[in-house]
Amino acid sequence: MPIQILMPALSPTMTEGNVASWLKNEGDTVQAGDILCEIETDKATMEVEATDEGTLGRIVVPAGTEGVAVNAVIGLILEEGEDASSLEGGEAAPAAAPAAPATEEAPAASAAPQAAPPAAPAAPAAASSGGNGATPPAPAREPGARIFASPLARRMAKQAGLALEAIAGTGPNGRIVKVDVEAAIAAAAAAPVAAAPAPAAAPAAAAAPATAAPAAAYQDAPASNMRKVIAQRLQEAKREVPHFYLTVDCAVDAVLETRAQLNERSDAYKLSVNDFVIRAAALALRKVPAANASWVDGALRQYSSADVSVAVAIEDGLVTPIVRNADAKGLAEISAEVKELAGRARAKPMGLAPEEYQGGTFSVSNLGMYGIKEFAAIINPPQSMILAVGSAEQRPVVKDGALAVATMMSCTLSVDHRVVDGALGAQFLQAFKGLIEDPLTMLL
Repeated sequence: MPIQILMPALSPTMTEGNVASWLKNEGDTVQAGDILCEIETDKATMEVEATDEGTLGRIVVPAGTEGVAVNAVIGLILEEGEDASSLEGGEAAPAAAPAAPATEEAPAASAAPQAAPPAAPAAPAAASSGGNGATPPAPAREPGARIFASPLARRMAKQAGLALEAIAGTGPNGRIVKVDVEAAIAAAAAAPVAAAPAPAAAPAAAAAPATAAPAAAYQDAPASNMRKVIAQRLQEAKREVPHFYLTVDCAVDAVLETRAQLNERSDAYKLSVNDFVIRAAALALRKVPAANASWVDGALRQYSSADVSVAVAIEDGLVTPIVRNADAKGLAEISAEVKELAGRARAKPMGLAPEEYQGGTFSVSNLGMYGIKEFAAIINPPQSMILAVGSAEQRPVVKDGALAVATMMSCTLSVDHRVVDGALGAQFLQAFKGLIEDPLTMLL
Protein backbone atom coordinates (compact mmCIF):
# COMPACT_ATOMS: atom_id res chain seq x y z
CA MET A 1 0.00 0.00 0.00
CA PRO A 2 1.42 3.45 -0.87
CA ILE A 3 2.83 5.56 1.98
CA GLN A 4 0.82 8.71 2.60
CA ILE A 5 2.59 12.07 2.92
CA LEU A 6 0.50 14.14 5.34
CA MET A 7 0.30 17.90 5.91
CA PRO A 8 2.31 18.21 9.15
CA ALA A 9 1.36 20.27 12.20
CA LEU A 10 4.45 22.47 12.52
CA SER A 11 3.23 24.52 15.47
CA PRO A 12 0.59 24.20 18.21
CA THR A 13 -1.61 26.85 16.58
CA MET A 14 -1.40 25.48 13.04
CA THR A 15 -4.65 24.09 11.62
CA GLU A 16 -3.86 24.43 7.93
CA GLY A 17 -0.92 25.29 5.69
CA ASN A 18 0.04 26.06 2.12
CA VAL A 19 2.07 23.79 -0.16
CA ALA A 20 4.71 26.30 -1.26
CA SER A 21 6.69 24.02 -3.59
CA TRP A 22 7.55 20.42 -4.39
CA LEU A 23 11.28 19.60 -4.56
CA LYS A 24 10.59 16.11 -5.92
CA ASN A 25 8.64 15.24 -9.06
CA GLU A 26 6.33 12.31 -9.66
CA GLY A 27 8.48 9.29 -10.52
CA ASP A 28 11.54 10.50 -8.60
CA THR A 29 13.30 8.08 -6.27
CA VAL A 30 12.97 9.09 -2.63
CA GLN A 31 15.36 8.21 0.21
CA ALA A 32 14.64 8.66 3.92
CA GLY A 33 15.70 12.19 4.86
CA ASP A 34 15.19 13.66 1.38
CA ILE A 35 13.37 17.00 1.27
CA LEU A 36 10.03 16.38 -0.43
CA CYS A 37 8.35 19.78 -0.31
CA GLU A 38 8.14 23.13 1.46
CA ILE A 39 5.13 23.97 3.62
CA GLU A 40 4.19 27.56 4.40
CA THR A 41 2.80 28.09 7.91
CA ASP A 42 1.42 31.25 9.50
CA LYS A 43 4.97 32.42 10.35
CA ALA A 44 7.53 30.62 8.20
CA THR A 45 8.26 28.13 5.43
CA MET A 46 9.38 24.70 6.62
CA GLU A 47 10.81 21.66 4.82
CA VAL A 48 9.08 18.26 4.91
CA GLU A 49 11.43 15.26 4.90
CA ALA A 50 10.71 11.76 3.69
CA THR A 51 10.59 9.17 6.46
CA ASP A 52 10.62 6.17 4.09
CA GLU A 53 12.25 5.29 0.80
CA GLY A 54 10.48 4.54 -2.45
CA THR A 55 9.20 6.45 -5.48
CA LEU A 56 7.05 9.57 -5.40
CA GLY A 57 4.02 8.07 -7.07
CA ARG A 58 1.59 10.95 -6.94
CA ILE A 59 1.53 14.61 -5.92
CA VAL A 60 -2.02 14.92 -4.59
CA VAL A 61 -1.88 18.59 -3.59
CA PRO A 62 0.07 20.65 -6.14
CA ALA A 63 2.45 23.50 -5.35
CA GLY A 64 0.65 26.79 -4.69
CA THR A 65 -2.39 25.18 -3.02
CA GLU A 66 -3.49 27.14 0.05
CA GLY A 67 -5.55 26.21 3.10
CA VAL A 68 -4.65 22.50 3.23
CA ALA A 69 -5.85 21.01 6.53
CA VAL A 70 -3.36 19.45 8.93
CA ASN A 71 -3.12 15.66 8.41
CA ALA A 72 -4.58 15.89 4.89
CA VAL A 73 -2.80 13.65 2.36
CA ILE A 74 -0.62 15.77 0.06
CA GLY A 75 1.28 13.00 -1.72
CA LEU A 76 1.82 9.24 -2.05
CA ILE A 77 5.08 7.25 -2.07
CA LEU A 78 5.22 3.86 -3.77
CA GLU A 79 7.18 1.23 -1.88
CA GLU A 80 9.49 -1.29 -3.56
CA GLY A 81 7.54 -3.61 -5.81
CA GLU A 82 4.54 -1.28 -6.15
CA ASP A 83 3.58 0.39 -9.42
CA ALA A 84 1.11 3.04 -10.53
CA SER A 85 -1.79 0.59 -10.30
CA SER A 86 -1.38 0.66 -6.50
CA LEU A 87 -2.49 4.28 -6.53
CA GLU A 88 -5.96 3.39 -7.77
CA GLY A 89 -8.84 2.04 -5.75
CA GLY A 90 -9.44 5.10 -3.65
CA GLU A 91 -5.88 5.73 -2.41
CA ALA A 92 -5.99 9.35 -3.60
CA ALA A 93 -9.52 10.05 -2.39
CA PRO A 94 -8.59 10.66 1.28
CA ALA A 95 -6.11 13.30 0.13
CA ALA A 96 -8.73 15.61 -1.26
CA ALA A 97 -11.44 14.90 1.29
CA PRO A 98 -9.95 16.92 4.21
CA ALA A 99 -9.82 20.03 2.03
CA ALA A 100 -13.61 20.09 1.64
CA PRO A 101 -15.66 20.62 4.84
CA ALA A 102 -18.20 17.89 5.37
CA THR A 103 -20.99 20.39 5.86
CA GLU A 104 -20.53 21.87 2.38
CA GLU A 105 -21.44 18.87 0.24
CA ALA A 106 -23.34 15.60 0.32
CA PRO A 107 -21.51 12.27 0.04
CA ALA A 108 -20.92 10.86 -3.43
CA ALA A 109 -23.79 8.90 -4.95
CA SER A 110 -21.59 5.84 -5.29
CA ALA A 111 -18.55 4.75 -3.32
CA ALA A 112 -17.22 2.66 -6.22
CA PRO A 113 -13.95 3.87 -7.81
CA GLN A 114 -14.46 5.89 -10.97
CA ALA A 115 -12.26 5.86 -14.05
CA ALA A 116 -13.05 9.51 -14.70
CA PRO A 117 -11.49 12.24 -12.46
CA PRO A 118 -13.42 12.68 -9.18
CA ALA A 119 -15.75 15.63 -9.08
CA ALA A 120 -18.01 17.21 -6.45
CA PRO A 121 -21.79 17.21 -5.74
CA ALA A 122 -24.04 19.84 -7.11
CA ALA A 123 -23.72 23.17 -5.34
CA PRO A 124 -26.76 24.81 -3.75
CA ALA A 125 -29.20 26.36 -6.19
CA ALA A 126 -28.40 29.86 -4.95
CA ALA A 127 -24.84 29.49 -6.26
CA SER A 128 -25.69 27.72 -9.51
CA SER A 129 -25.09 30.72 -11.74
CA GLY A 130 -22.48 33.45 -11.90
CA GLY A 131 -23.08 36.78 -10.23
CA ASN A 132 -23.33 38.43 -13.68
CA GLY A 133 -25.25 35.62 -15.36
CA ALA A 134 -22.29 34.18 -17.32
CA THR A 135 -20.09 31.21 -16.47
CA PRO A 136 -17.54 29.15 -18.43
CA PRO A 137 -18.85 26.01 -20.15
CA ALA A 138 -19.43 23.27 -17.59
CA PRO A 139 -17.03 20.30 -17.76
CA ALA A 140 -18.46 16.86 -18.48
CA ARG A 141 -19.25 15.16 -15.17
CA GLU A 142 -21.51 12.32 -14.19
CA PRO A 143 -24.72 13.45 -12.43
CA GLY A 144 -24.25 13.44 -8.67
CA ALA A 145 -20.50 12.97 -8.96
CA ARG A 146 -18.37 14.56 -6.24
CA ILE A 147 -16.44 17.76 -6.96
CA PHE A 148 -13.00 18.12 -5.41
CA ALA A 149 -11.71 21.66 -4.89
CA SER A 150 -9.19 23.35 -2.64
CA PRO A 151 -10.61 25.48 0.22
CA LEU A 152 -9.21 28.63 -1.43
CA ALA A 153 -10.88 27.76 -4.73
CA ARG A 154 -14.20 27.20 -2.91
CA ARG A 155 -13.98 30.56 -1.16
CA MET A 156 -13.05 32.40 -4.35
CA ALA A 157 -15.88 30.75 -6.30
CA LYS A 158 -18.40 31.55 -3.56
CA GLN A 159 -17.30 35.20 -3.40
CA ALA A 160 -17.55 35.49 -7.19
CA GLY A 161 -20.95 33.78 -7.30
CA LEU A 162 -19.66 30.92 -9.47
CA ALA A 163 -20.87 27.33 -9.19
CA LEU A 164 -18.13 24.74 -8.76
CA GLU A 165 -19.85 22.32 -11.14
CA ALA A 166 -19.42 24.93 -13.88
CA ILE A 167 -15.62 25.07 -13.45
CA ALA A 168 -13.18 22.64 -15.03
CA GLY A 169 -10.44 21.49 -12.66
CA THR A 170 -6.83 21.25 -13.81
CA GLY A 171 -5.39 19.90 -10.56
CA PRO A 172 -4.66 16.22 -9.82
CA ASN A 173 -7.70 14.03 -10.55
CA GLY A 174 -9.65 17.04 -11.81
CA ARG A 175 -9.32 18.96 -8.53
CA ILE A 176 -10.38 22.61 -8.88
CA VAL A 177 -7.58 24.95 -7.78
CA LYS A 178 -7.02 28.69 -7.57
CA VAL A 179 -6.02 29.18 -11.22
CA ASP A 180 -9.19 27.43 -12.41
CA VAL A 181 -11.44 29.82 -10.46
CA GLU A 182 -9.40 32.83 -11.64
CA ALA A 183 -9.89 31.69 -15.25
CA ALA A 184 -13.62 31.26 -14.66
CA ILE A 185 -13.87 34.72 -13.06
CA ALA A 186 -12.01 36.27 -16.01
CA ALA A 187 -14.32 34.52 -18.48
CA ALA A 188 -17.40 35.63 -16.56
CA ALA A 189 -16.16 39.22 -16.42
CA ALA A 190 -15.61 39.29 -20.18
CA ALA A 191 -19.05 37.85 -20.99
CA PRO A 192 -21.15 41.02 -20.43
CA VAL A 193 -19.17 42.84 -23.14
CA ALA A 194 -20.65 40.56 -25.79
CA ALA A 195 -24.06 40.20 -24.14
CA ALA A 196 -27.06 41.97 -25.62
CA PRO A 197 -28.45 44.83 -23.53
CA ALA A 198 -31.46 43.96 -21.40
CA PRO A 199 -34.39 46.21 -22.34
CA ALA A 200 -36.30 45.29 -19.16
CA ALA A 201 -33.63 46.95 -17.04
CA ALA A 202 -33.98 50.31 -18.79
CA PRO A 203 -37.14 51.51 -16.99
CA ALA A 204 -35.65 50.60 -13.62
CA ALA A 205 -32.50 52.55 -14.48
CA ALA A 206 -34.57 55.53 -15.55
CA ALA A 207 -36.46 55.44 -12.28
CA ALA A 208 -33.26 55.50 -10.22
CA PRO A 209 -32.65 58.75 -8.34
CA ALA A 210 -30.32 61.12 -10.16
CA THR A 211 -28.23 61.49 -7.01
CA ALA A 212 -27.45 57.77 -6.66
CA ALA A 213 -23.67 57.36 -6.39
CA PRO A 214 -21.88 54.51 -8.21
CA ALA A 215 -20.60 51.66 -6.09
CA ALA A 216 -16.97 52.02 -5.01
CA ALA A 217 -14.52 49.87 -6.93
CA TYR A 218 -12.80 47.14 -4.91
CA GLN A 219 -10.84 43.93 -5.27
CA ASP A 220 -10.87 40.98 -2.88
CA ALA A 221 -7.55 39.31 -2.19
CA PRO A 222 -7.14 36.01 -0.31
CA ALA A 223 -5.51 36.43 3.11
CA SER A 224 -2.24 34.66 3.84
CA ASN A 225 -2.06 32.08 6.63
CA MET A 226 -0.11 34.60 8.71
CA ARG A 227 -2.77 37.28 8.29
CA LYS A 228 -5.52 34.79 9.21
CA VAL A 229 -3.73 33.80 12.42
CA ILE A 230 -3.04 37.44 13.33
CA ALA A 231 -6.70 38.30 12.77
CA GLN A 232 -7.94 35.34 14.81
CA ARG A 233 -5.58 35.72 17.76
CA LEU A 234 -5.87 39.49 18.15
CA GLN A 235 -9.65 39.43 17.76
CA GLU A 236 -9.77 36.84 20.55
CA ALA A 237 -7.40 38.97 22.63
CA LYS A 238 -9.54 42.10 22.40
CA ARG A 239 -12.68 40.09 23.12
CA GLU A 240 -11.39 37.87 25.93
CA VAL A 241 -8.59 39.85 27.60
CA PRO A 242 -9.63 42.81 29.83
CA HIS A 243 -7.13 45.42 28.61
CA PHE A 244 -6.19 48.60 30.42
CA TYR A 245 -3.46 51.05 29.52
CA LEU A 246 -0.77 53.01 31.37
CA THR A 247 1.39 55.67 29.71
CA VAL A 248 4.66 57.19 30.93
CA ASP A 249 6.93 59.81 29.33
CA CYS A 250 10.64 59.00 29.54
CA ALA A 251 13.51 61.44 29.07
CA VAL A 252 15.95 59.70 26.72
CA ASP A 253 18.72 62.27 26.29
CA ALA A 254 21.02 60.12 28.44
CA VAL A 255 20.18 57.00 26.40
CA LEU A 256 20.96 58.80 23.14
CA GLU A 257 24.27 60.07 24.50
CA THR A 258 25.27 56.67 25.93
CA ARG A 259 24.29 54.95 22.67
CA ALA A 260 26.42 57.36 20.61
CA GLN A 261 29.43 56.88 22.90
CA LEU A 262 29.18 53.09 22.83
CA ASN A 263 28.75 52.96 19.05
CA GLU A 264 31.89 55.09 18.62
CA ARG A 265 33.96 52.63 20.65
CA SER A 266 33.63 49.67 18.30
CA ASP A 267 32.54 48.66 14.81
CA ALA A 268 31.55 45.21 16.10
CA TYR A 269 28.06 46.40 17.05
CA LYS A 270 25.56 49.14 16.23
CA LEU A 271 23.20 49.72 19.14
CA SER A 272 19.70 51.07 18.63
CA VAL A 273 17.38 52.76 21.09
CA ASN A 274 15.20 49.65 20.89
CA ASP A 275 18.07 47.54 22.26
CA PHE A 276 18.06 49.72 25.39
CA VAL A 277 14.24 49.41 25.59
CA ILE A 278 14.42 45.59 25.42
CA ARG A 279 17.06 45.39 28.14
CA ALA A 280 15.28 47.93 30.35
CA ALA A 281 11.99 45.99 30.02
CA ALA A 282 13.72 42.72 30.92
CA LEU A 283 15.45 44.24 33.96
CA ALA A 284 12.16 45.85 35.05
CA LEU A 285 10.55 42.39 34.97
CA ARG A 286 13.35 41.17 37.21
CA LYS A 287 12.75 44.06 39.62
CA VAL A 288 8.96 43.52 39.58
CA PRO A 289 8.69 39.73 39.17
CA ALA A 290 4.97 39.62 39.93
CA ALA A 291 4.38 41.37 36.59
CA ASN A 292 6.17 38.58 34.70
CA ALA A 293 3.17 36.26 34.65
CA SER A 294 0.31 34.96 32.51
CA TRP A 295 -3.30 33.85 32.92
CA VAL A 296 -3.40 30.16 31.91
CA ASP A 297 -6.46 27.95 32.42
CA GLY A 298 -7.78 30.02 35.31
CA ALA A 299 -4.46 30.20 37.16
CA LEU A 300 -1.51 32.58 37.38
CA ARG A 301 1.64 31.25 35.77
CA GLN A 302 4.76 32.94 37.15
CA TYR A 303 7.86 33.01 34.93
CA SER A 304 11.42 32.84 36.22
CA SER A 305 13.03 34.20 33.05
CA ALA A 306 12.41 37.41 31.11
CA ASP A 307 11.85 36.30 27.51
CA VAL A 308 11.10 39.43 25.50
CA SER A 309 9.20 39.13 22.20
CA VAL A 310 10.12 41.88 19.74
CA ALA A 311 7.54 42.85 17.11
CA VAL A 312 9.07 42.80 13.61
CA ALA A 313 7.12 43.93 10.53
CA ILE A 314 7.55 41.66 7.50
CA GLU A 315 6.04 41.74 4.02
CA ASP A 316 2.78 39.93 4.76
CA GLY A 317 2.25 40.53 8.46
CA LEU A 318 4.01 40.60 11.79
CA VAL A 319 6.31 38.18 13.59
CA THR A 320 7.64 38.33 17.16
CA PRO A 321 11.07 36.71 17.54
CA ILE A 322 12.08 36.19 21.16
CA VAL A 323 15.19 37.35 23.00
CA ARG A 324 15.31 34.71 25.72
CA ASN A 325 16.76 35.57 29.14
CA ALA A 326 17.11 39.16 27.99
CA ASP A 327 17.76 40.27 31.57
CA ALA A 328 20.99 38.24 31.57
CA LYS A 329 22.28 39.55 28.23
CA GLY A 330 24.25 42.69 27.46
CA LEU A 331 23.23 45.38 25.00
CA ALA A 332 25.61 44.19 22.26
CA GLU A 333 24.35 40.59 22.55
CA ILE A 334 20.71 41.72 22.46
CA SER A 335 21.41 43.94 19.45
CA ALA A 336 23.11 41.15 17.48
CA GLU A 337 20.39 38.62 18.34
CA VAL A 338 17.53 40.92 17.31
CA LYS A 339 19.21 41.78 14.00
CA GLU A 340 19.87 38.13 13.22
CA LEU A 341 16.33 36.97 14.07
CA ALA A 342 14.65 39.89 12.28
CA GLY A 343 16.84 39.37 9.21
CA ARG A 344 15.87 35.70 8.91
CA ALA A 345 12.19 36.52 9.50
CA ARG A 346 12.18 39.04 6.65
CA ALA A 347 14.36 37.07 4.25
CA LYS A 348 12.50 33.75 4.25
CA PRO A 349 11.89 31.22 2.67
CA MET A 350 12.75 29.23 5.81
CA GLY A 351 12.26 32.15 8.19
CA LEU A 352 12.15 31.33 11.89
CA ALA A 353 11.67 28.01 13.64
CA PRO A 354 8.51 27.86 15.79
CA GLU A 355 10.50 27.86 19.04
CA GLU A 356 12.07 31.18 18.00
CA TYR A 357 8.77 33.08 17.99
CA GLN A 358 6.58 31.13 20.44
CA GLY A 359 6.68 31.30 24.23
CA GLY A 360 7.77 34.81 25.18
CA THR A 361 6.70 36.29 28.52
CA PHE A 362 6.54 39.99 27.50
CA SER A 363 6.40 41.96 24.24
CA VAL A 364 7.87 45.21 22.91
CA SER A 365 6.42 46.98 19.86
CA ASN A 366 8.28 50.07 18.66
CA LEU A 367 6.79 52.37 16.02
CA GLY A 368 8.98 55.32 16.91
CA MET A 369 11.00 54.96 13.71
CA TYR A 370 7.80 55.72 11.78
CA GLY A 371 7.26 58.99 13.63
CA ILE A 372 4.40 57.65 15.79
CA LYS A 373 4.27 59.67 19.00
CA GLU A 374 2.10 57.33 21.05
CA PHE A 375 -0.07 54.24 20.52
CA ALA A 376 -1.64 51.32 22.41
CA ALA A 377 -0.83 47.76 21.33
CA ILE A 378 -2.98 44.63 21.64
CA ILE A 379 -1.75 41.95 24.04
CA ASN A 380 -0.61 38.69 22.47
CA PRO A 381 -1.98 35.89 24.71
CA PRO A 382 -0.98 34.17 26.87
CA GLN A 383 1.31 37.12 27.67
CA SER A 384 -0.15 39.69 30.04
CA MET A 385 1.65 42.86 28.92
CA ILE A 386 3.01 44.58 25.82
CA LEU A 387 4.94 47.86 25.76
CA ALA A 388 4.18 50.23 22.87
CA VAL A 389 7.10 52.61 22.25
CA GLY A 390 6.68 55.92 20.45
CA SER A 391 9.21 58.25 18.83
CA ALA A 392 11.88 60.19 20.73
CA GLU A 393 11.25 63.89 20.14
CA GLN A 394 12.18 67.18 21.70
CA ARG A 395 9.42 68.63 23.87
CA PRO A 396 9.16 71.52 26.33
CA VAL A 397 9.41 70.31 29.93
CA VAL A 398 9.60 71.91 33.34
CA LYS A 399 12.81 71.20 35.28
CA ASP A 400 13.37 72.66 38.74
CA GLY A 401 10.60 75.19 38.13
CA ALA A 402 12.04 76.42 34.83
CA LEU A 403 11.00 75.70 31.24
CA ALA A 404 13.50 73.54 29.34
CA VAL A 405 13.73 71.28 26.29
CA ALA A 406 14.27 67.53 26.61
CA THR A 407 14.06 64.52 24.30
CA MET A 408 11.01 62.62 25.46
CA MET A 409 9.61 59.21 24.49
CA SER A 410 6.05 58.12 25.30
CA CYS A 411 5.63 54.45 26.26
CA THR A 412 2.21 52.86 26.74
CA LEU A 413 1.82 49.57 28.59
CA SER A 414 -1.17 47.40 27.64
CA VAL A 415 -2.04 45.19 30.61
CA ASP A 416 -4.20 42.11 31.20
CA HIS A 417 -6.18 43.08 34.32
CA ARG A 418 -6.67 39.42 35.26
CA VAL A 419 -2.93 39.16 35.96
CA VAL A 420 -1.61 42.64 36.67
CA ASP A 421 -3.51 45.32 38.59
CA GLY A 422 -3.02 49.04 38.09
CA ALA A 423 -0.59 49.50 40.98
CA LEU A 424 1.56 46.57 39.85
CA GLY A 425 1.61 47.84 36.27
CA ALA A 426 2.62 51.28 37.55
CA GLN A 427 5.48 49.72 39.54
CA PHE A 428 6.76 48.03 36.40
CA LEU A 429 6.64 51.28 34.42
CA GLN A 430 8.35 53.13 37.27
CA ALA A 431 11.20 50.60 37.18
CA PHE A 432 11.39 50.79 33.38
CA LYS A 433 11.45 54.61 33.40
CA GLY A 434 14.24 54.64 36.00
CA LEU A 435 16.40 52.34 33.87
CA ILE A 436 15.81 54.20 30.60
CA GLU A 437 16.49 57.60 32.12
CA ASP A 438 19.67 56.36 33.82
CA PRO A 439 21.10 53.92 31.23
CA LEU A 440 24.39 53.41 33.10
CA THR A 441 22.47 51.26 35.60
CA MET A 442 21.72 48.86 32.72
CA LEU A 443 25.45 48.36 32.19
CA LEU A 444 26.14 47.21 35.74
